[in-house]
Amino acid sequence: MKKKLLHSIWPPVVWSVIIFVLLIIPGSDFPEGPEIPLFDKIIHVFLFGVQVFLWCRYTGYSNTQPPLWIFLLIFLISCIYGIGMEYVQKYWVANRGFETGDMVADIIGSFCGWVGYRFFFLKKQEAL
Repeated sequence: MKKKLLHSIWPPVVWSVIIFVLLIIPGSDFPEGPEIPLFDKIIHVFLFGVQVFLWCRYTGYSNTQPPLWIFLLIFLISCIYGIGMEYVQKYWVANRGFETGDMVADIIGSFCGWVGYRFFFLKKQEAL
């Protein structure tokens, strides 16, 4: 049951919703914490890296390897999602700013998620 759930569509969908919820929280609702340089960017890289990893894992979970363009499409959609969320923050979320640095972090995270998936899963599948 647990293994079946992990290979279902639910983990990537839930993670994508979590990203949405976290990015629409008003800035004033975040507690003051220690000043860690680039902490916000690290969070963006992590969020979008995990998102792409989970979507690639879901898409790649079959006996046949999907074509490369499927994974590139996942990467592209994740990048567009991250850029779009910056515009959502700019126009509809109170006390949240529009930062191109966050967009770059989203793209880097998406790329890292794709590379992580390729490193951990595609190598193992090719060896079989």
